[in-house]
Amino acid sequence: WGHPAVVHTSAGMRSAVVGLPANFDTAQFHFPTDFRSPATLNVGAGSAEEVAAMGIKSGDFVTIPKTFHNLLNRRVSIRSLDDRVGCAALVRAVWELGEKPSRNLTFVWSTREELGLLGAVAYAESSAKAGITPATVFAIDTFVSSDSPLESKRYADGVLGQGFLVRAIDNSNIVPWADVQQVQAIATAHHIPVQYGVTGGGNDGAAFQRYGSTDVALSWPLRNSHSPGEVMDLRDLDALASIVTALAREWNPSSGR
Repeated sequence: WGHPAVVHTSAGMRSAVVGLPANFDTAQFHFPTDFRSPATLNVGAGSAEEVAAMGIKSGDFVTIPKTFHNLLNRRVSIRSLDDRVGCAALVRAVWELGEKPSRNLTFVWSTREELGLLGAVAYAESSAKAGITPATVFAIDTFVSSDSPLESKRYADGVLGQGFLVRAIDNSNIVPWADVQQVQAIATAHHIPVQYGVTGGGNDGAAFQRYGSTDVALSWPLRNSHSPGEVMDLRDLDALASIVTALAREWNPSSGR
């Protein structure tokens, strides 16, 4: 609740705000856990007649708008930076590598990561059946960072504006230390700012581990993850795209494949 919303009517779009749920101020209230739980919208009307006069009818669609905001010092805010930033970094790397890279590379844009890595699982399985399991998988996903004034820096300490991160440990994977060091060495050689850290959640590369691939998760630090106001620093996107390009050219798989 409290999120801005847009009602799409036959007469045009109407602004709205998602209202508070029923009984929110009682001791018995619990946060809804079912995405199908009904929600109310405040469109400024005081009666059903006023709602009808605005052209709003049963069955009209409601969406949550995404508005891009430039903040100070190349920081930006919008919904779904996770994982549009990862997609953008891969696109930039493909452009930089050109039509004829010097080695066998596969770039994958998978879906349904939040539902259990489903897209990555499907691709990993099909690759294994085709006999083309990759030696190394670089999962590109956000690093849920504690870089905000009120959070402890003991965990998930990825600083905005200080470069990409090697997501060394999360709930699904531990990157071999030798691989963390290799990423750091390549980044340093190309003057790409690099960090490494520990955070929660899983990453798509974990879907490939059962087939023998090494999962090296790469990230950028993000504030306010999974909220309408996610915040990142565009310098970290620059660093992420640059390291993906450099790794595509220079990575030496520890497995020898």
